[in-house]
Amino acid sequence: MSYKTLTTVVTSAEEAQATIAPVARLADALDAHLDVLALGVDRTQVGYAYIGGGSVILQAALDQAEAEARATEAAARAALEEYSADQRWAVESAVAQLGALSDLVSLKARFSDLVVLPPPYGKGKSSEAEAVVEAALFESQAPVLVLPETVREVAMPQRVVIGWNQSREAMVAVRRALPFLKGAQMVNIAIIDPPQHGPERSDPGGALCQMLVRHGVKAEVSVLARTMPRISDVLNRHVRDIDAEMLVMGAYGHSRFREAILGGATRNMLEHAEVPVLMAH
Repeated sequence: MSYKTLTTVVTSAEEAQATIAPVARLADALDAHLDVLALGVDRTQVGYAYIGGGSVILQAALDQAEAEARATEAAARAALEEYSADQRWAVESAVAQLGALSDLVSLKARFSDLVVLPPPYGKGKSSEAEAVVEAALFESQAPVLVLPETVREVAMPQRVVIGWNQSREAMVAVRRALPFLKGAQMVNIAIIDPPQHGPERSDPGGALCQMLVRHGVKAEVSVLARTMPRISDVLNRHVRDIDAEMLVMGAYGHSRFREAILGGATRNMLEHAEVPVLMAH
């Protein structure tokens, strides 16, 4: 397996260059086709309107969303021509209401080998950024590579950390990350406080390590103590300690609603990630 189709989503003309530049370079390194979806989002939530006024409001919102989509598409094309003049790429623009965003994004991402997106949380992030990431993860079933804003260029990673907790989501993420794992010089399987009575109690991470080695992956296991309050903090520190360039992990082991309200490893990692994070659900 290899990544031959990459997809990214741009929701504003101002963010087009920062979003597309690292994705275009990654697509070039992978010799992959890059699909870009330029979105204009209708954010109106009309609760009521006087007779004859509702259609005016809706039309004005639609016109604005279409104008944003055109501007975003133009900015995306300019960025692609600057960073990948000789590369295979395509840009498609569309308009969607916020509530229907997931259907549109999932339809575009469904036939992609890898969806590459900016982080959905943080200062200045809009509500549609989170909707785009979740649509790609849950509806398209494609792996999603989230690039922190500090990452300006993505290459084939040479050192990768896998956040392993024996979950189905983590296993799916590992399988979807195999092209990156097989090309890395070292893959570290990080296990935080493994259960004493679990199925891997005698050899934490051993079965996964064996599976990866048979694929030609240079894998090793690190068992870490949870010395910090959040799993994401422990993983981020481990990524820094071994100078890793990518983290692979399962996404949303609990419900999205529970993680949104109470927090969780997925949300915390996406808020504080220092390297690209490949997730799958």
